[in-house]
Amino acid sequence: MHKQWIFQNAPNPQIVKQLSTDIHISSSLATILAQRGIQSFDQAKAFFRPDLNQLHDPFVMKDMDHAVHRLILAMQRNEKILIYGDYDVDGTCSVALVYHFIHEIYDKVDYYIPDRYKEGYGISEQGIQFAVDNQIGLLITLDCGIRATKLINSARKQNIDCIVCDHHRPGDELPPAHAILNPKQEGCSYPYKELCGCGVGFKFLQGFCHKTKRSTEALYHLLDFVAVAIGADIVPITGENRLLAYYGIQEINQNPRPAWQALIQVAGLKTPLNIEKVVFGFAPRINAAGRMSHADAALKLMLEDDLEKAYQFADALHQKNAQRRQYDSSTTEQALEMIETDPNLQQASSTVLFNPDWHKGIVGIVASRCIEKYYRPTIILTESNQKATGSARSVDGFDVHDAVAECAELLDQFGGHASAAGLTLPVEKVPEFQKKFEKVVAQRITNSQQTPQVPIDLNISLAEVTPKLYNIIRQMAPFGPGNMRPVFISENLQLVREPRLLKQQHLKLEVCQDGCAPLNAIGFRMPHLYELVRENQPFKMAYSVTENHYEGRTTLQLEIKDIQLME
Repeated sequence: MHKQWIFQNAPNPQIVKQLSTDIHISSSLATILAQRGIQSFDQAKAFFRPDLNQLHDPFVMKDMDHAVHRLILAMQRNEKILIYGDYDVDGTCSVALVYHFIHEIYDKVDYYIPDRYKEGYGISEQGIQFAVDNQIGLLITLDCGIRATKLINSARKQNIDCIVCDHHRPGDELPPAHAILNPKQEGCSYPYKELCGCGVGFKFLQGFCHKTKRSTEALYHLLDFVAVAIGADIVPITGENRLLAYYGIQEINQNPRPAWQALIQVAGLKTPLNIEKVVFGFAPRINAAGRMSHADAALKLMLEDDLEKAYQFADALHQKNAQRRQYDSSTTEQALEMIETDPNLQQASSTVLFNPDWHKGIVGIVASRCIEKYYRPTIILTESNQKATGSARSVDGFDVHDAVAECAELLDQFGGHASAAGLTLPVEKVPEFQKKFEKVVAQRITNSQQTPQVPIDLNISLAEVTPKLYNIIRQMAPFGPGNMRPVFISENLQLVREPRLLKQQHLKLEVCQDGCAPLNAIGFRMPHLYELVRENQPFKMAYSVTENHYEGRTTLQLEIKDIQLME
């Protein structure tokens, strides 16, 4: 698949020069910092040395005072509190964070996570009934609830107050909750809008600590949950998110709870961990609980204090994840075959596929897999509880949530973000929805959004790729949306020896430029570039700089993003 290389705008040369002088780095690195909005020594210091004192005042968030006051009142009244979260990584980490914190200081607290297959996403009738049956006085929702108007109204009629902690886009009507914590809601002046659900839960507890004059030390030791949620939910790792992720990853490495120790072992992860390893090592196994059975299993792991029991829980999740991968592979094959055998789908601007027999837990993954081959907004639907239900995934720059919202008259419910959304509709309306969604996408999507993009930070020579360069880049972590690992290009590269394909899918190269020392490069899942580089022509390569650990040796390695022949 052809990729479009997109170069970052060149920053002000004076800013670059001043940064280079002030913090003693190369002009190349100063350029990268300036491209990320860092323009002074103080900003660079805050970026490279994050400090928890930089956290925003939680009470700037709309309704925070009401939420904190209601939690304090619940404890004073000796009311039962129920922590209610979604079944994905963000939801389960949110519940683990808030339940763990409150349970340490108050014993009348329980948690509830809905069954993906019996109840669906978010607040359910069964969940409200559980609260009623257990005489809950205060319901705290995490990573869900912002669109649950009817169900929260139902809870109110049963004398249950609700505090909604969510980060999804609100609908036209807000639920009748006692308090709503969501930086995206209208009228909220909170300066950082991109918190994940767990991040909102953290701000709630931070507000509680401030109001009750309780030390935040215990709360900060729970930032590992926030870091895992930030990475898994693919929210921007900028501003407050980057700060929370930085300290959360630090907590995982310095003081890992039994859950993380166990997951490190079953996933075969090498320490220390960065956020990428957390995302690819922890997240699939935590998610596997809710995808394949019930997310309770993930929560029990995260709350377990006994290391031996944690290993047992983690191993069970590891097995569920292996099962998930099998479903994922077979369903992806079926989905791609549906596209390949349908001329209309071949030519379409979007993909909407429905099969009542597909496993509900992996439709989002399959949508992402389809985008890898057919780069366009994709929705994968299956049947659950006599309804068509599924997940939407998008391409860079296209708001799939807005596109789904344009089809709202056909849907029972929907919600999500610009890059991902969930939806439910009557089975008989699927064909009409396919047509409507395709029409909306075709009208809105631009040419550039239909081609995968490789953002390029800077053109450098291979001679600049040194341990010093890598050491500075490493300090720019944690990486993620909004703060991606820098991508460079180098031109007029040549092969030192014949390229190799590892396991028939990973491209392994040794490259040089103008007689400089050769460097190893790896292109994961890039067998399509093998024949291109064998043409023995000079080429240019987009890559990021990483480390390779092999047989006790650590060397610099270029992780290939794309290759083009020199014109």
